[in-house]
Amino acid sequence: MSGEQPAAGRTAVTPFVAAMHFEVAEAGGSRVTGHVDLGPDQHTPWGVVHGGAYCSVVESAASIGASRAVQDHGQFAVGVNNNTDFIRSMTSGRVDVVAEPIQQGRTQQLWQVLLTRADDGALVARGQVRLQNVPLPSA
Repeated sequence: MSGEQPAAGRTAVTPFVAAMHFEVAEAGGSRVTGHVDLGPDQHTPWGVVHGGAYCSVVESAASIGASRAVQDHGQFAVGVNNNTDFIRSMTSGRVDVVAEPIQQGRTQQLWQVLLTRADDGALVARGQVRLQNVPLPSA
């Protein structure tokens, strides 16, 4: 399953998430896992994966989990701050994604997301996303 969580019980594949090649394996309110295959489509002009690719995966994984956590309250979560550290560069390969909450409150949540190389488990990037819980739009 791929995509961001816009409403209770449904996962929508947006063109943006699909373009990232982010594949979600598990999506719950206390954990999101998956992977992304990186390569030349995500490169900087210097031939390494662009940091924006990591930031986008971090934000998407945290948003999916945080939204799942509040969906039963008629809410979804929107990122208000994304702080992603780039630990080591890559040119290509699969990165495993694990997102878990640090804090989940009534109005805000804080999630940590780890991106590790699938072949050896080395940490590639680590992100922290603060999200605001907001009401779902009326249909």
